[in-house]
Amino acid sequence: MTTTNSTAYSRDLGDELRRLRQRFTGLRGRAMAIQLGWDPSKVSNIEHGKIRASAVDLAQYLTVCGKDVDFFEDFLNRYRNAFDPYLVQDPDNQRTLAMTEAAATKITAYDVISIHPLLHTPAYARAVQAATAHPLQDPVETLDRQTVMRRPTHPECTFYVHELALRIRLGDTRVMQDQYERLLAESNIVRIIPAEATSSALHPKCTLYEFENAAPLVYAESDVAKVFAQDDAAVTRCRTLFDHLEAVALNEHQTRRTLTQHVQALGAPVRALTRTQ
Repeated sequence: MTTTNSTAYSRDLGDELRRLRQRFTGLRGRAMAIQLGWDPSKVSNIEHGKIRASAVDLAQYLTVCGKDVDFFEDFLNRYRNAFDPYLVQDPDNQRTLAMTEAAATKITAYDVISIHPLLHTPAYARAVQAATAHPLQDPVETLDRQTVMRRPTHPECTFYVHELALRIRLGDTRVMQDQYERLLAESNIVRIIPAEATSSALHPKCTLYEFENAAPLVYAESDVAKVFAQDDAAVTRCRTLFDHLEAVALNEHQTRRTLTQHVQALGAPVRALTRTQ
């Protein structure tokens, strides 16, 4: 057992162990520790992804959960990379990302040609999926992730959106009107990067997650992979990008005016708005 910095994936796999314990043993953490002959803190730290369990630790834990050798080998193969500073996942895997968003105390994101999923309306989410040859997320899963925005202790969020994303129309006029108005309702946390800031459009989209008791991490995605980077250099590069975006972004009043212009360009009046935060 080795003490190390937790990662998004170590917390994900630790939570998987916790769910296995609850489902297959019915034991609470302390009772599980007694069963294994461990200190209770060891069970807690492994399940929270705070420490790296040894292969022997995992074999003992999973045996108590009634899992066979094939399950153990599969889990161990995944666990070997749990604490790596860079993690690459299948684009269809939503669990690690959803857990990361749920645990974050601060989320700062930049999107260039589409709206960030945490700000999608249901119709826009479906339109994104329909327009994408290899969808990055299921619309239902995307909307489920938005519950973090409605919690009493929701993360502090800032979403930088390039105006190119507003100009790319997905779905019909009503879909875009609803999406523009959702952004208007969230204009306290949305910052538009004007179309004139062409150099900003060359930067790929990314998200920085910060936590109360864990190191920050950078998340990026494409239609072939999800990437979680907890390396200091990656975090520094991401912060530098957001410093640049902050310097060129429209303020809240200007953002609202720009969004209102996009609604009016559809030939529609701006309706009453309700914020989720």
